Amino acid sequence: MPKAYWAGKLIADSDACVVVEGNQYFPLESVKQDFLKSSNHTTVCPWKGTARYYSLEVDGLKNENAAWYYPEPSEAAKQIRGRVAFWKGVRVEV
Repeated sequence: MPKAYWAGKLIADSDACVVVEGNQYFPLESVKQDFLKSSNHTTVCPWKGTARYYSLEVDGLKNENAAWYYPEPSEAAKQIRGRVAFWKGVRVEV
């Protein structure tokens, strides 16, 4: 079961992840919501659409824009709707 860790804490775990471009996309409900903080940061992927970001906050430590999701993914990426992926030092074990 894929698991995501940051700052010594389990951030997410799920046996229902979807892999796209080598990234594990966790169902949002499998992510510990108290660690997620909304961000205004966005990026655009030519085939997935506009990504929104969350920062992670764990025990007073902050990792800016360390998680991303596509609230309205393109039809080609519809399988990642309602899912979150991680980077910026977040360790994902498969």
